[in-house]
Amino acid sequence: MSDVTITVTEDITSVTTNETVNPITITEDTTSVSVSAVPPSLTNASSVGVTPYNTLTATNIQDALEELADQFFRSATAPTGSNLAEGDLWYDTDDDQLKVYRETSLNNFEFVPLAAATDTMDNLDGGLF
Repeated sequence: MSDVTITVTEDITSVTTNETVNPITITEDTTSVSVSAVPPSLTNASSVGVTPYNTLTATNIQDALEELADQFFRSATAPTGSNLAEGDLWYDTDDDQLKVYRETSLNNFEFVPLAAATDTMDNLDGGLF
């Protein structure tokens, strides 16, 4: 972004007095202000751009937040819908278990416990993610 120059000029009316001891002299003043960056007009998170990173493909903050929200869940019932993807995490508040959404058999995806209050845990091959 290029620099923006703002010039403020005031017109001063000439003032004269017939005082000889303390004469008043007023001259025109000009003040210049240089601004190196002007922030964009922000109305909402959709207007703030971001650079896509790793699995986040969004180009604005609103979409990036929504992408993150679609990867991590916390509820008593399992998340459903078209926004689920392999590797999504869900904390099951009913059973106090952290679960990962993964392929358990050919084309069959489900949430499998990763960590639980009991000894029941899933063994995962990290190379599949």
